[in-house]
Amino acid sequence: MAKDKTAYVCSNCGQESPKWIGKCPACGQWNTFKEIKIAADTKQQAATTAAATAGHSLRHNKVLRLRDISSKDDPRIDMHDAELNRVLGGGLVPGSIVLLGGEPGIGKSTLSLQTMLNMPEKKILYVSGEESAHQLKMRAERLGGENENFMLLTENSLETIFDHIKEVQPEMIVIDSIQTISTEDVESSAGSIAQVRECASALLRFAKTSGVPVILIGHITKEGTLAGPKILEHIVDTVIQFEGDQHYMYRILRSIKNRFGSTAELGIYEMLQNGLRQVSNPSELLLTQDREGLSGIAITSAIEGIRPFLVETQALVSTAAYGTPQRSATGFDQRRLNMLLAVLEKRVGFKLAQKDVFVNIAGGLRVTDLAMDLSVIAAVLSSNVDTPIESGWCMAGEVGLSGEVRPINRIEQRIAEAEKLGFTDMIIPKYNLQGFDKNKYSIRLHPVRKVEEALRALFG
Repeated sequence: MAKDKTAYVCSNCGQESPKWIGKCPACGQWNTFKEIKIAADTKQQAATTAAATAGHSLRHNKVLRLRDISSKDDPRIDMHDAELNRVLGGGLVPGSIVLLGGEPGIGKSTLSLQTMLNMPEKKILYVSGEESAHQLKMRAERLGGENENFMLLTENSLETIFDHIKEVQPEMIVIDSIQTISTEDVESSAGSIAQVRECASALLRFAKTSGVPVILIGHITKEGTLAGPKILEHIVDTVIQFEGDQHYMYRILRSIKNRFGSTAELGIYEMLQNGLRQVSNPSELLLTQDREGLSGIAITSAIEGIRPFLVETQALVSTAAYGTPQRSATGFDQRRLNMLLAVLEKRVGFKLAQKDVFVNIAGGLRVTDLAMDLSVIAAVLSSNVDTPIESGWCMAGEVGLSGEVRPINRIEQRIAEAEKLGFTDMIIPKYNLQGFDKNKYSIRLHPVRKVEEALRALFG
């Protein structure tokens, strides 16, 4: 019998090396190479995968000319969840493998179980390596779903899972979680780099040859990255992350990698006692209903993916108590906040060098839209002078280093969303008015070229 081979894999980027090296040549990180054992003979695992696909129509590939290939998308599987369908790019692609990651207790198992229970037309096999069948039954009753074609398996052995797949012939498979599954071909404990890599590769071969989609649930580390080797993210077709603060009721489903759609999409859920509720109009939930007379609050019309929604930006400016001023941002880029404060001091003339500045995006959101710049500056100034912004005003605009308000994309969608929610005035970049008919909106538009003009419109 041949000996197992040994290799070293970077836990940060997945780079392989035949020997241990201190610094990874691919990502530049130090001391990230971990030793793994590679099974010398994988024929047994290949035979197991082939046996599991015996009842499915196998896909045989052949050489094709580019002009003979159809550009039409494959029919997707409707997940009966508008938010999940949006993040996946329109639904689940047959034969794809999806990795769902998130912090412990954030709701990964609840989301997957709730979605599968609402798909009675599909034969689904849910493999749980963490919870017992009794625990999952209690959760299913709490979620209120009922599905005659939903089958449950509590198992940690990959070979046994493939045996049950051959017997059941499911149309969709969920593995909860990939870190608890192990194969006999690798002599290490479940969750190790070698086990996660081999199990994911075997499930990938099964998905691609049988056309059955596989959803893997994965843990994340304390740094916020998916646990296991980086190659796990390279193997799968789609990586989606379920995130949010456990102290808030909102959960964000964000696409990190998607071979079949955009990575800019996000879905928003509200965690309730009986499961997750889809938030179709997040603007109404993300805005505080009573903002009258409160300083340091500005509303912006942001866009994430294809959906616009209004976000409340909160700021607090106070005198530095310990000599060194603090700069803190929650849900907003810290470095961009420092840049905007420098612009506010240099171009507008407000001295904030000896003051603490705290910025928060309400609702636990993390927004990357550059159109947030104008609302951050307005909220900081409103808190600094302790003067509230009039109700009915919102804004959107990117701020440059010279203090100019730069144009932003998809301005019409932003204006329409603000008008729909009853806002009466909106500050926008002046350059966005070129070729734009503002008469079709009842909301009053205030075009500005510089930050000073925007602040003058807000505070007089």
